Amino acid sequence: MPTSDESREEASKTLDDRLKAFEAGRAKKMSGDAHLDLGRGYRFVGEVVGGVLGGVGLGWLFDRFLHTQPWGLIGGLLIGTGLSISVAMQGAARGMKQALDEAGPLPSVPDDDDND
Repeated sequence: MPTSDESREEASKTLDDRLKAFEAGRAKKMSGDAHLDLGRGYRFVGEVVGGVLGGVGLGWLFDRFLHTQPWGLIGGLLIGTGLSISVAMQGAARGMKQALDEAGPLPSVPDDDDND
Protein backbone atom coordinates (compact mmCIF):
# COMPACT_ATOMS: atom_id res chain seq x y z
CA MET A 1 0.00 0.00 0.00
CA PRO A 2 1.75 3.22 -1.13
CA THR A 3 1.88 6.17 1.24
CA SER A 4 1.18 9.73 0.23
CA ASP A 5 3.93 12.21 -0.56
CA GLU A 6 2.96 14.38 2.44
CA SER A 7 3.62 11.62 4.96
CA ARG A 8 6.99 10.92 3.33
CA GLU A 9 7.88 14.59 3.51
CA GLU A 10 6.81 14.75 7.16
CA ALA A 11 8.86 11.65 7.98
CA SER A 12 11.85 13.09 6.13
CA LYS A 13 11.51 16.40 7.99
CA THR A 14 11.22 14.63 11.34
CA LEU A 15 14.28 12.53 10.56
CA ASP A 16 16.24 15.63 9.52
CA ASP A 17 15.28 17.41 12.75
CA ARG A 18 16.33 14.44 14.86
CA LEU A 19 19.63 14.17 12.96
CA LYS A 20 20.37 17.87 13.46
CA ALA A 21 19.63 17.61 17.18
CA PHE A 22 21.89 14.55 17.47
CA GLU A 23 24.75 16.23 15.59
CA ALA A 24 24.42 19.41 17.69
CA GLY A 25 24.60 17.42 20.92
CA ARG A 26 27.54 15.41 19.65
CA ALA A 27 29.42 18.51 18.49
CA LYS A 28 28.84 20.17 21.87
CA LYS A 29 30.13 17.12 23.72
CA MET A 30 33.13 16.60 21.41
CA SER A 31 34.23 20.24 21.38
CA GLY A 32 35.25 20.26 25.05
CA ASP A 33 36.81 16.80 25.06
CA ALA A 34 38.64 17.29 21.79
CA HIS A 35 40.25 20.52 22.96
CA LEU A 36 41.43 18.88 26.17
CA ASP A 37 42.88 15.91 24.31
CA LEU A 38 44.54 18.15 21.74
CA GLY A 39 46.05 20.29 24.48
CA ARG A 40 47.38 17.22 26.26
CA GLY A 41 48.91 15.96 23.04
CA TYR A 42 50.65 19.25 22.30
CA ARG A 43 51.91 19.40 25.87
CA PHE A 44 53.33 15.88 25.58
CA VAL A 45 55.10 16.65 22.30
CA GLY A 46 56.41 19.93 23.69
CA GLU A 47 57.83 18.23 26.77
CA VAL A 48 59.55 15.49 24.79
CA VAL A 49 60.96 17.68 22.03
CA GLY A 50 61.83 20.49 24.44
CA GLY A 51 63.70 18.12 26.75
CA VAL A 52 65.78 16.64 23.95
CA LEU A 53 66.52 20.01 22.35
CA GLY A 54 67.27 21.58 25.72
CA GLY A 55 69.74 18.79 26.53
CA VAL A 56 71.39 19.13 23.14
CA GLY A 57 71.61 22.91 23.55
CA LEU A 58 73.19 22.68 26.97
CA GLY A 59 75.59 20.00 25.73
CA TRP A 60 76.57 22.20 22.80
CA LEU A 61 77.20 25.14 25.16
CA PHE A 62 79.28 22.88 27.39
CA ASP A 63 81.34 21.82 24.36
CA ARG A 64 81.66 25.36 23.11
CA PHE A 65 83.11 26.79 26.31
CA LEU A 66 85.12 23.81 27.57
CA HIS A 67 86.30 22.50 24.16
CA THR A 68 85.22 18.93 24.86
CA GLN A 69 83.62 18.27 21.49
CA PRO A 70 81.59 16.03 20.86
CA TRP A 71 81.22 14.61 24.37
CA GLY A 72 79.13 17.44 25.80
CA LEU A 73 76.73 17.23 22.88
CA ILE A 74 76.41 13.46 23.22
CA GLY A 75 75.97 13.68 26.98
CA GLY A 76 73.41 16.47 26.64
CA LEU A 77 71.49 14.44 24.09
CA LEU A 78 71.42 11.39 26.38
CA ILE A 79 70.50 13.38 29.49
CA GLY A 80 67.81 15.37 27.64
CA THR A 81 66.32 12.20 26.18
CA GLY A 82 66.30 10.49 29.57
CA LEU A 83 64.64 13.45 31.24
CA SER A 84 62.08 13.70 28.43
CA ILE A 85 61.16 10.05 28.83
CA SER A 86 60.87 10.50 32.60
CA VAL A 87 58.60 13.53 32.25
CA ALA A 88 56.48 11.74 29.63
CA MET A 89 56.05 8.71 31.91
CA GLN A 90 55.01 10.94 34.82
CA GLY A 91 52.49 12.75 32.61
CA ALA A 92 51.06 9.46 31.39
CA ALA A 93 50.72 8.21 34.97
CA ARG A 94 48.94 11.44 35.96
CA GLY A 95 46.58 11.14 32.99
CA MET A 96 45.82 7.52 33.81
CA LYS A 97 45.11 8.37 37.44
CA GLN A 98 42.82 11.20 36.38
CA ALA A 99 40.95 8.93 33.93
CA LEU A 100 40.49 6.27 36.61
CA ASP A 101 39.23 8.87 39.08
CA GLU A 102 36.70 10.14 36.54
CA ALA A 103 35.53 6.60 35.70
CA GLY A 104 34.83 5.74 39.32
CA PRO A 105 35.10 2.32 40.89
CA LEU A 106 35.14 -0.68 38.61
CA PRO A 107 32.36 -3.25 38.99
CA SER A 108 33.31 -6.38 40.86
CA VAL A 109 33.29 -9.74 39.13
CA PRO A 110 32.31 -12.84 41.09
CA ASP A 111 34.92 -15.56 41.39
CA ASP A 112 34.32 -18.99 39.89
CA ASP A 113 35.60 -20.61 43.10
CA ASP A 114 32.48 -19.50 45.00
CA ASN A 115 30.25 -21.83 42.94
CA ASP A 116 32.01 -25.05 44.00
